[in-house]
Amino acid sequence: MKIQEFSFGNFKSFKEIQTLNLSAAKITSKNKEIDSSNVIAGDNNEGVSFLKSKAIYGANASGKSNVVKAFKAFVSILKSSVKDENILKYIDQFKLSSETEKEPCFFQLVFWLNDVKYRYGFEADQSNIKAEWLYGKPNEREIPFFIRENQTIIELDKTNFSEGDMLTTLLGDDSDENDIFRNNSLFLSTLATFGFGRISKQLIKSVSLIIIITGLGDKEMDEVAIDALNDNKKQNYILDLLKHGDIGIENIMFTKLPSNVLLNNKDKNEAIIKKISTSNEKKVLLSVRKRFNEKLEHEYLEAFFFDTHESEGTKKLFELSSFIYDAIKEGLPIIIDEFDARFHPLLTKKIVELFNSNENKGSQLIVTTHDTNLLSSDLLRRDQIEFVEKDKYGASHLYSLTQFKGIRNTASFEKDYIQGKYGAIPFLGDFTKLFNLEEDA
Repeated sequence: MKIQEFSFGNFKSFKEIQTLNLSAAKITSKNKEIDSSNVIAGDNNEGVSFLKSKAIYGANASGKSNVVKAFKAFVSILKSSVKDENILKYIDQFKLSSETEKEPCFFQLVFWLNDVKYRYGFEADQSNIKAEWLYGKPNEREIPFFIRENQTIIELDKTNFSEGDMLTTLLGDDSDENDIFRNNSLFLSTLATFGFGRISKQLIKSVSLIIIITGLGDKEMDEVAIDALNDNKKQNYILDLLKHGDIGIENIMFTKLPSNVLLNNKDKNEAIIKKISTSNEKKVLLSVRKRFNEKLEHEYLEAFFFDTHESEGTKKLFELSSFIYDAIKEGLPIIIDEFDARFHPLLTKKIVELFNSNENKGSQLIVTTHDTNLLSSDLLRRDQIEFVEKDKYGASHLYSLTQFKGIRNTASFEKDYIQGKYGAIPFLGDFTKLFNLEEDA
């Protein structure tokens, strides 16, 4: 699956509908190589090519994270609207305007799957699906597969989307009272629960595979990474990624320890590490590092508790590693909030280079970041750089560097951004006044 556009509106800090565009613009970069390496050539009837990465910049509290949360809300509602009656809890309208606080949120994804372009979206408040639509472009013309308004399907293509016709026929005139088509569930999600919902299942499965990381130190992320060590290929990839990150780890593994072992003790007891209790066990992650004996003048390997011995940056890289593996191997989109947190700028650059490389044939990386080290015309094209800024009414706006006229290919994107040429930077006061404690009192 390739993402072309994601649009959302009246969601958290975004009042108006905004669009994150991942189709490659017709531009020429200073570094001609990135015009090919950073782009996935489109093998489709529109000739659309797709960006391999997108970096989103903005001041603190500008709304960058809300772009990721909009993706999260869209995917979560699509995946679970049938089985989770509380799934619309993800809906969170723009609260700073009386015009929008009671209006529905808007979400729409334009994507390509098996050389067919789809445009799917819905509008919802915290109680009801207000509208829903699916358009497809199997040939030269885009056609509506179905259009829904509240509980009514007002348009349906019986030829290209016969499964929709089968369900509406099955429900008859009682669809508004039928549990399988609730007012807070999506029509597409409902269709996917039936054996005949072939297209619906395929679309939901593809969208559900989008990897979205909204926070770190998450127990679920940690468990996914640890489980990945059971797969030899993933384990080798994770270890290679950690080694390439220059963090000094020689190996990584997990073992089982008695539940009464104190894991916050940094002094490793080798005898306890080797002991595996037959009951009341818990998984413990270990990192293996070189240890030096100066007196004997030799080195050897020793295992340490990963959680207490390793830095926060190492933990983050480990948590992300299995998701990066899946994204690269399966050609999946991956979206990471606060990408640069806990990472050295050279490491973030290397990860972006990984996704922008010629070896990456299908994965797309979207990140929010403050790392201006990435704002280089040798690393990113202008259409790969996005900004978020709030207006005086508290509403966030999303815009691309390509929207600025007269930006030369030789321009220093980083310098110009820091100097405020593109906006999306904080306007900071005089911090020295914070020493006037007595006067303020």
